[in-house]
Amino acid sequence: MKISLCIALLAATVGVIQAAPTHHKTHKVTLIRNENFKRSAHRSVAKAHRKFGHRMDTNSTGSGSGTVPMTDVDGDVEYYAEVQVGTPPQTLKLDFDTGSSDLWFASTLCTGCTGSNHTAYDPTKSSTYQKEGQTWSISYGDGSSASGITGLDTVNLGGLAITNQRIELAQQESAQFSQDPVDGLLGLGFDTISTVSGTQTPVDSMIAQNLISKPIFGVFLGHQSNGGGGEYIFGGYDTAKVSGDLTTVKVDSSQGWYGFTVDSATGAGNATTGSFSAIADTGTSLMLFPDSIASAIGQSYNATDNKDGTYTISCDASTLSDLTFSIGGADFTVPAADLIYDNQNNQCIAGFGSSGSTDGILGDVFLKNVYTVFDQGTPAIQFGKLA
Repeated sequence: MKISLCIALLAATVGVIQAAPTHHKTHKVTLIRNENFKRSAHRSVAKAHRKFGHRMDTNSTGSGSGTVPMTDVDGDVEYYAEVQVGTPPQTLKLDFDTGSSDLWFASTLCTGCTGSNHTAYDPTKSSTYQKEGQTWSISYGDGSSASGITGLDTVNLGGLAITNQRIELAQQESAQFSQDPVDGLLGLGFDTISTVSGTQTPVDSMIAQNLISKPIFGVFLGHQSNGGGGEYIFGGYDTAKVSGDLTTVKVDSSQGWYGFTVDSATGAGNATTGSFSAIADTGTSLMLFPDSIASAIGQSYNATDNKDGTYTISCDASTLSDLTFSIGGADFTVPAADLIYDNQNNQCIAGFGSSGSTDGILGDVFLKNVYTVFDQGTPAIQFGKLA
């Protein structure tokens, strides 16, 4: 739930390439900061464990682009974008999530889905809605859940009108969702992990309907200190936000996510870890590492393992060192200040924790410090230093 959207371009092979300009029409989705979101490291870790855990451990010619601006929520903790669904369009606030593949949101079919800041999609008010009636259900480790039925309708992302897109209408929502100003979730992972078999994701549909010239999207997540927000660009990426070259890394999409190899992580005192597999996930707030990696990084910062996936760290950023990742032959740094995720009565929770798996998750604490291009076609992922 965290970002604004721009489209980005990924290279086909591992290496460093020159950031090429986008020559085609692009579509941008702006991200907005969710000012009502209440940060919780414990909830973020639990949600990520449930979201990825069981699968991660199993194998431990109209063309153009579209830009979607994102809104940043509660100090870079949650971002959302405004998406139009139906005819005439109904505007919904959706969390863009590269770690899942479902497009679901609150609907008027749900009697308990509408909170004071919540908007529910009304299928009876859309002339392009088609009822399907398949069922779906999603639950997360933080106790949140939603379920309902499927339908088809027009979905507009940054000026790209996707027709006959499968949507999932919530008929039931847990209190966590009904109290959140974000109305639902738009999954940007691979279609193999959709909860409804045979579903084309919005990116699949954009490619199939020739709405974008390249099967890529670029992601920029803004810092609250610089105004927050962010954007996704579908079909391209914003070269103005990238300093120097993009580093391209091969993706393992066998589990439905953008999985890649982190060569090493270097923390305080130049303590350096070995390599590990990781997932780039805009739907996870923290950086979560395999247990041994998390322990080594935690020890380098004199952080305390809370035995629940979180670590307690010093609240004084001036005493901390940056955390640097080596990926594809390039270094990408998370500044010390971003290693302090939450401060509750001078007890600070770190921006990193344990994934409880052999794989790691590089969430928004990392992603807001780089420009990322997701290439669904190759597949590959590209990281660039921010301009």
